[in-house]
Amino acid sequence: MKQLISWLALVMWAGLGLGAQPSPRNNPDEAFEQIILDAMKAAQTPGAAVVIVKGNQVIYAKGFGVTSIEDQTPISTDTLFRLGSTTKMFTSAALVKSADSRNLKLNAPFANYAHGLDAKIGQITTHQLLSHSSGLRDFAATVSSHDDDAIAKMVRAWKGDVFFGEPGKIYSYSSPGYWLAGFMLEEVEKQPYAEAMKRLLFKPLGMNRTTFRPLEAMTFPLAIGHRLEANKPTIIRPTFNNNAMWPAGSMYSSANDLARWVIAFLNEGRIDGAQILSPTLIKQLSSPHVAIPGGVTQFHGYGLMVSQERGIPIVAHGGFSTGYGSMIQMAPQHRIGVIVLTNKSGETLPRVWQKALEMHLPFGPPEPEPTAQTITETELANCPGQYSHAPGLFEILKWGNRLFFREKGQEIELKKISDYTFLYGNHDENIVIFVADQMGRIEYAFDGMYASRKVRDR
Repeated sequence: MKQLISWLALVMWAGLGLGAQPSPRNNPDEAFEQIILDAMKAAQTPGAAVVIVKGNQVIYAKGFGVTSIEDQTPISTDTLFRLGSTTKMFTSAALVKSADSRNLKLNAPFANYAHGLDAKIGQITTHQLLSHSSGLRDFAATVSSHDDDAIAKMVRAWKGDVFFGEPGKIYSYSSPGYWLAGFMLEEVEKQPYAEAMKRLLFKPLGMNRTTFRPLEAMTFPLAIGHRLEANKPTIIRPTFNNNAMWPAGSMYSSANDLARWVIAFLNEGRIDGAQILSPTLIKQLSSPHVAIPGGVTQFHGYGLMVSQERGIPIVAHGGFSTGYGSMIQMAPQHRIGVIVLTNKSGETLPRVWQKALEMHLPFGPPEPEPTAQTITETELANCPGQYSHAPGLFEILKWGNRLFFREKGQEIELKKISDYTFLYGNHDENIVIFVADQMGRIEYAFDGMYASRKVRDR
């Protein structure tokens, strides 16, 4: 099971209750920049770029640190970073734009548009892929290639074992679903994924440095990816690349290019006085298409988390990548957007984007901390069993009036915080939410990011 403190938990941060701190009267940016520098130092992040958008303007944009610990080139807001999974909102936008052009129907089976796929995969819809409700597992890429046909070769070789559950049943994060979505874009647009993205999105939006191609990215100022080794930042050599994975997390972009996307998003597709994207596209991406188990205000749109955070509607997505981290958070009703990019593996500097939002949004009070509750006889009867999201497998055990999580020989007691929702671990950092079928029988367990199907009762 994945830890609750994960990408998903970083997006859904309302319960942290971090209050705004006063800024010096003479320079409101000074305290904010100190937060950025302190966060970078604490995380040992060599470089970062931060942008705040309000309405149709960039009101703050600055680079910090260096592109590489070796050459010490300063980061600017034109420096390219690799985004990781933040890429998914752009893949989604391109497919919705293709649907707007009547090239495909989002709720039609894949087999209507693409050939050479396993029969079960052919029944998935683009809607299910973009909303993470396809039933596909999350797994490592099965092809590694630098060629443009990598995506097609990979997904055409998949069989029915790529599923953990039935399509349309439950939310479960799946990067392979976005690889498959990228293949769909290639099929309906009749060109390689990277070129379709440039034609449909990057060029119309004026995102002139944004690319998926490393050999193009290196011709611009480029942040080099780092990771921590022996508690020190170290350059990652060679740079990781696999064309088969591009649609889920490999876009290179700069803070300035991403600001153009955020401005268009917050202004119903308009930027520089022109209607570049349709208002329908923006609405499709940010609509609550699929509920995320465990909350009444947490959903997934297309490539975006959709939530209510202390009374404010937020749409967001973060990215953890080899050598990089990124986050885009937007409050459409208030027309506020925040972008944070770093060149350290998996680092999004959450205190920075939280503070940026707090500076510009009228958040309500923090949610109260959950309190322990008594496990019911129904939960004791229904929850125990064996759950699978291959290759992962875990068990829920009943001992008396208590429930335990068992994985790899380790057993940890579950602590109930609401109906069918439990925490476990030394610091309650993990969550498990049990989800019933229409007959009231437990069918899935959800860990805050992934769903596992119940394969055996106990």
